[in-house]
Amino acid sequence: MRAGLKRKVPAKSDGSLLLATWNIREFGGTKYGGRTTDAMYYIAECMNRFDLIAVQEVRADLKALKEVMRLLGRQWDVIFTDVSYADGGNFERLAFVYNTAKVSFTGLAGELVLPSKSATETMSQIARTPFVCGFQVGWAKFNLCTIHIYYGTSKAEDPRRIDEINTLARLLAAKAKDYINTKAPVDYSPEHLVLLGDFNIFSRTDKTYEALTKNKFEVPVELQKLPTGSNVPQDKFYDQIALFKQKVGVKNTNAGIFNFLDYVFNDPKQFKGGKAAPTAKTFKEWRTYQMSDHLIMWTEFSVDQTDTYLKALAAWDGK
Repeated sequence: MRAGLKRKVPAKSDGSLLLATWNIREFGGTKYGGRTTDAMYYIAECMNRFDLIAVQEVRADLKALKEVMRLLGRQWDVIFTDVSYADGGNFERLAFVYNTAKVSFTGLAGELVLPSKSATETMSQIARTPFVCGFQVGWAKFNLCTIHIYYGTSKAEDPRRIDEINTLARLLAAKAKDYINTKAPVDYSPEHLVLLGDFNIFSRTDKTYEALTKNKFEVPVELQKLPTGSNVPQDKFYDQIALFKQKVGVKNTNAGIFNFLDYVFNDPKQFKGGKAAPTAKTFKEWRTYQMSDHLIMWTEFSVDQTDTYLKALAAWDGK
């Protein structure tokens, strides 16, 4: 899997941010006896390839998250929410895992609470409260809001799902000035508002996707070019990374979906007699509780603004 990560994901560099989002299925759950030791090492190895990862579906029991942090090492840190007790919240947490050698926490952290029901008309709160955190990488500041949107029915355009995305994106766009300087942005020290996570979007032609893009958020071109989705069959576009349209100085240079199942948990014969060993019939489901039923979506941003700063400095007339 290390060789696969090396082939599929760019190497880390001082001038870039490798940002990922990953819904790790029931991370901390006990179905099928819980995750094997191998799975924990594989998850840590995947995370280690990136600089900053938004994680969804962390459960109330933090044992798995703490174990991955131990495996990653002391230079890694994590910020996570309390458990959601809302209807449809599924007792989940949201988290950001980041490499402190590259990424610094700015101090901004909070769960996003919607205005009163009268302001949103049809809903009082999002089932899994969105989590906003601020980070800085080199010159650039990233205010990230990670989400796990309500799934509901298997219909592509579940009304509550559309409403959650629409309400959240509209609210963030309206209060963008609370997170970034929209009036006088500085080219050499750009600020960004990013919405990322599991949107449960079936297709880029759905109203669920439109609810995101019509509210001043846009998916980077490199991600739009991806021909396949982020679920294990790669036929759904559940996961997304979207930027608020008012942005300066950041360039999306690369993006992708990393399919860890190309390298691990792909041979049922290897797991006979193991922990809660699956049958041939249950193997495909079992492995999603070892790794996940979501693949890793990632994107690379250029954050080196040294040349822009020097040009601004040279043009300054001292006034």
